[in-house]
Amino acid sequence: MQEIIRQLDEKRTRARLGGGERRIKAQHDKGKLTARERIELLLDPDSFEEWDLFKEHRCTDFGMGDTEDPEKHIPGDGVVTGYGTINGRLVFVFSQDFTVFGGSLSEAHAEKICKIMDKAVQVGAPVIGLNDSGGARIQEGVASLAGYAEVFQRNVLASGVVPQISMIMGPCAGGAVYSPAMTDFIFMVKDSSYMFVTGPDVVKTVTHEVVTAEELGGAVTHSTKSGVADLAFENDVEALLQLRRFVDFLPASNREKPPVRPTADAADRIEMSLDTLIPDNANKPYDMKELILKVVDEGDFFEVQPGYAGNIVVGFARMEGASVGIVANQPMVLAGCLDIDSSIKAARFVRFCDAFNIPVVTFVDVPGFLPGTAQEYGGIIKHGAKLLYAYAECTVPKVTVITRKAYGGAYDVMSSKHLRGDVNFAWPTAEIAVMGPKGAVEIIFRQDMGDPAKIAARTEEYRQKFANPFIAGHRGFIDDVIMPHSTRKRICRSLAMLKDKDLKNPWRKHGNIPL
Repeated sequence: MQEIIRQLDEKRTRARLGGGERRIKAQHDKGKLTARERIELLLDPDSFEEWDLFKEHRCTDFGMGDTEDPEKHIPGDGVVTGYGTINGRLVFVFSQDFTVFGGSLSEAHAEKICKIMDKAVQVGAPVIGLNDSGGARIQEGVASLAGYAEVFQRNVLASGVVPQISMIMGPCAGGAVYSPAMTDFIFMVKDSSYMFVTGPDVVKTVTHEVVTAEELGGAVTHSTKSGVADLAFENDVEALLQLRRFVDFLPASNREKPPVRPTADAADRIEMSLDTLIPDNANKPYDMKELILKVVDEGDFFEVQPGYAGNIVVGFARMEGASVGIVANQPMVLAGCLDIDSSIKAARFVRFCDAFNIPVVTFVDVPGFLPGTAQEYGGIIKHGAKLLYAYAECTVPKVTVITRKAYGGAYDVMSSKHLRGDVNFAWPTAEIAVMGPKGAVEIIFRQDMGDPAKIAARTEEYRQKFANPFIAGHRGFIDDVIMPHSTRKRICRSLAMLKDKDLKNPWRKHGNIPL
């Protein structure tokens, strides 16, 4: 018996070494942690339960069948899989091991990932993928491609059932990018991770463009230009610690309500500084993030995609300890106009919140959709409709606060009462109208354009009659006009009232969102 136990210990030690000390050192020299070090940092101490530690590939082509060569048969086959806890809550995780065949995906490697994904859906727990892979295992040919497709299918089936998070911590190229692309959130590490369908060499051959891997698909590129990544972190350690913080905001599955964390921040806290947040000049911007930080619990706001489509702000916070999703126009960027990128960004976020029972709090200061040929040719009509569709379809509690401008179709889109907004508030500074006073007067009183005094008088008349919250209030489209300093108290009360809300859409297989 002792000999068997000794042999088991030896096998475990060998398997845990992955590609060996030399390759582990190479990984460290690049500033990267190993697959197992990443799991240790991500999960609670001693909580990791590993599966398929001894699994190996079954390939016999191109010398891979040489059982005498320990370099060709490494237990675990390039991915560490299993489950554990983050702050005591169950998660499933796979971590690709670049020291073993460059983390390349084989049939066996894919089977390991699929096994934990299947179990995560069955028990209702998030799936976290730590990606660091050179792509498909070339020696296995179509078998490795089949492995990718098996993973893709599970990404789709798990979508909206359990949260799926991808942390790109090394290369992720070719077909490998499509699994993270179908997960709910993608995080990357600066200078060590990249994603692209075709690499710099292929790009140079086909299009004659000379571009580096970092420029083509690095963390900064995807978190600022393409919008593929939600956040870019400085290094592996920061990425994993922030991932622990992020997971705390999410429910384990679509069968649960958002987690609640005790807070000393009083629900009826008054924030007098908000009474002076809105400038007297309606064309002067202010920072919407200041409002968010002053309203949410303890000023704790986890912003998603901060470097992309900055004219809209999305992220997670807590109100009275319970997670909420925040969507807010940002007057500091493009005056808070909705455009293609911001519409897509916010629509996807709202749909995630709706899938996982997370209430949506919306702060509105939107002068309209961004005009111009670039937007029209780019399909702003369809892309703007995505945000409209997302809010209209959403059945979770929706609380909306209009702080200043809410003009035209953009007023409708931003969680208005007409899209089944549950509670819609306005500040006294709110301007709810078809369009801004100046533009409206120039259309209605075009014949007086030559008389600046008349136009000025008409503009002020329009502002008094329409550019205020009371016309919408008269019709019941606004539930109350509130003092800015009481915003937190009113939102918390509304969410408490809505906690048992039950609203269902008509039965259907699925809607057809304007993709």
